Parts: sequence; C-alpha cells; structure tokens
Amino acid sequence: MRIGTAGIPASAKPSTTPNGIVRLAELGLEHMEIEFVRGVRMGEKSALAVRELAEQHNISLTVHAPYYINLNSAEPEKVAASKQRIVQAARIGALTGARSVTFHAAFYHNDDQEEVYRRVKHHMEDMLEELERENINIRLSPETTGGPTQFGTLEELVQLGVDLPGVFPCVDFSHLYARSLGEFNTYEHFAGALEMLRDNLGIEALQGLHIHLSGIEHGPKGEKRHLPLEETELNYQAVLQALVDFDVKGWLTCESPILEDDALILKGLYEDLHQE
Repeated sequence: MRIGTAGIPASAKPSTTPNGIVRLAELGLEHMEIEFVRGVRMGEKSALAVRELAEQHNISLTVHAPYYINLNSAEPEKVAASKQRIVQAARIGALTGARSVTFHAAFYHNDDQEEVYRRVKHHMEDMLEELERENINIRLSPETTGGPTQFGTLEELVQLGVDLPGVFPCVDFSHLYARSLGEFNTYEHFAGALEMLRDNLGIEALQGLHIHLSGIEHGPKGEKRHLPLEETELNYQAVLQALVDFDVKGWLTCESPILEDDALILKGLYEDLHQE
C-alpha cells in the first residue's frame, strides 16, 4: 500500500506538482493524487515531465477528475461536458504515469436509482470506448460518495465493475462512514466492504485498490467536511487493520486538511500493523 496526499503537500514551496513530488519523497511518503478538481490545467509537455520526476523519486500517481461532473444531468450538453472532463483528466493523467482516475459520477435528482445506474453505465461505456480508441491506458475508478443525493454507493460501484470489466471503485472509507451518518464504522464493516470487492470483482480488485481516507464530519445529510484525524470519530485504525488483514495493495490518498501530517500518521500506523 502506497500512502500519500491529495495534491501538493502544504510544505512544498512553491506549490507546484514537481515540488510536491520532491517533497513527498523527502518526507518518506510514496504517492500523490493529482487534483484536477477545478479543471485539467496541465499540458502534455508538463505531464511527461511530471512522469519522469515521479519515476525518479518513486512516487506513484493517481488523478482526481474535476468536481463539475454529473452523468445524470437532464441537460445533454452538461452530460457531454462531464464525459469530456473525465476523458481529459484520464488523457493527461495517463501521460503522467497515473494508474487510476477517480470522479464523483452523478446525482440522483429524485430519479429512479436503477434508471440512474443505467445512464451512468451507458456513459461509462462511451468513455471506455473513447479511451480504448485513443490507446489511453488508465483505469476509470468512480468514487464512493458521501451523501444520499449522490450516485455512488459501494453496491452500485461494485455492480459497475461487474458489468464493465476493468472498472473498479475508488473506495473512500470516509465517505462510506459519512453517508451512513456514522453507522459504517467498525472493523466488520470495513472488512465486509473488502470482501464484497473480492467476491464480486476478484482478488485483482484488492491488488490495486484506489483508496481515500481522512478524518470527516457528517451531518444529517451526510458528508460536511474533512477533518484532521485527531478530530474525527471515524475509526481509521480499523480501516488500516482491515487493509492489512486482506493484504490490500494499491494507493491510499489522504484528503485531510493537514495533508502530509495525517498521511504520515496513516503510514506510521499502517507500517506498525504490518509488523505485528
């Protein structure tokens, strides 16, 4: 399991992706998620330079596509724009050497959830075909979402993986906790999620899992905001224990407000559990 930060660590000065890669290596972290959340603002030349630097410093990369995505919009032009944002994030991400691109796929808008699933699946098929035509080798990993208005339960995303081979969820354990209003918070819950992935998508799903983990606060409507680990009621230690017990490999991105500080805490705890 390679552990790192959602974006450039705060202690990287000036705050650029190349400086972030160097800083993560200095800190002993191993991963960075490139945050294209406000748009894909990296050209091909820069992406190739990022790839070379990441390989040099042994930093793995994933990508978070823009937030402005809704594959269930009633407006066709918004759906088309959403798909192109994901594809462009995948296109540039692949040039950096990133292995997986994640995104929040859709909102329900009071539509029938099975119909929303069919629409999301259809649009995912279109994007997979476009990436294949362009020979772009990066995984599409829709993210488990933090509130009941959003498409993205673990069950929905596992079903997408069953229906669309090669698609695997990005499992945000903080979102699973917040969406359940704090109920999904035991070792048995976290182990059950990993069992669901393994049993439906095969051991491959646990050998390259895209993970988000940080402290989080929830209200009656689910996710409110990310918190430092010391301020959360999420049982993140049990998440790490489940990851160790199931021998999960992949990329764990810390989305804490104190990015590298909490990523280092998670890395230390993970390594301690691995040695027990």
